[in-house]
Amino acid sequence: MRTGIVILPEHRWWIAEPKWRAAEQYGFHHAWTYDHIGWRSLVDGPWFSAIPTLSAAAGVTSKIRLGTLVATPNFRHPVPFARELMALDDLSDGRLTIGLGAGGMGYDTTVMGDTLLAPPARAARFAEFVDVLDRLLTQERTTFHGQHYEVVEARSAPGCVQRPRLPFLVAANGPKAMRVAARYGTGWVTTGPETEDVEDWWRGVAAMAARFRDTLDSIGRAKETVDWYLNADSAPVYSLTSVECFRDVVGRAGELGFTDLLAHWPRESGVYAGSEAVLEAVVTEVLPELVRQ
Repeated sequence: MRTGIVILPEHRWWIAEPKWRAAEQYGFHHAWTYDHIGWRSLVDGPWFSAIPTLSAAAGVTSKIRLGTLVATPNFRHPVPFARELMALDDLSDGRLTIGLGAGGMGYDTTVMGDTLLAPPARAARFAEFVDVLDRLLTQERTTFHGQHYEVVEARSAPGCVQRPRLPFLVAANGPKAMRVAARYGTGWVTTGPETEDVEDWWRGVAAMAARFRDTLDSIGRAKETVDWYLNADSAPVYSLTSVECFRDVVGRAGELGFTDLLAHWPRESGVYAGSEAVLEAVVTEVLPELVRQ
């Protein structure tokens, strides 16, 4: 199983830079940051933009893959976003994976005074957003007239370093988003259900895995052609609570068919609160075991 670490964009670069360097040195396969204007309980605290953060991270790393977890159409239009992604794909020498999600109904939308969309409308907008991004990143010119987006003769030179385009990691818990993931995704990522019970969470993750497998079957796509990512820290218990906890999460995720596991860099307090000593122990004791498997 491959492992990834999520580093929230909340620190000034002199603090954040060593974390990104360490993520590569520790042997993680990929490193991610959140793409929000502000996020949940941290909305009043320090917060930086994802694309400049990843651009800086690309400059201090050389092997680890980088990505957003996840970009949404809540405050992004696919035309300028495609340009940013091509630039970041170039800066990272083809190490970018773009995580994409439908977006919720929180601060990212209300801060700009937009009308909140009902879930069916958000799902339709998301499907269109991913479709347009796919076109922009694979075609030299794109014209598109949809329900949510208009694109007129958008140029896309020079295109992505990765061909035919950079990989899409599509976040999906429900059937509509899963269809988008099955069609466009190089990878699928799930957070599992919202629950305070750990066993309920794992049962929900298992049900979602089965649903996504059925979705792939329905379009004739093999499971092996899509990487399966589990956001482990959406569970009621933080995955880096202890080495034993992390090892248990890895084992259970692997049994359900997940190929990649995402954990969050420990914070001093609040969400994802934990100890960097546990992270270092996981790196020393668990990650080598995964390499040998």
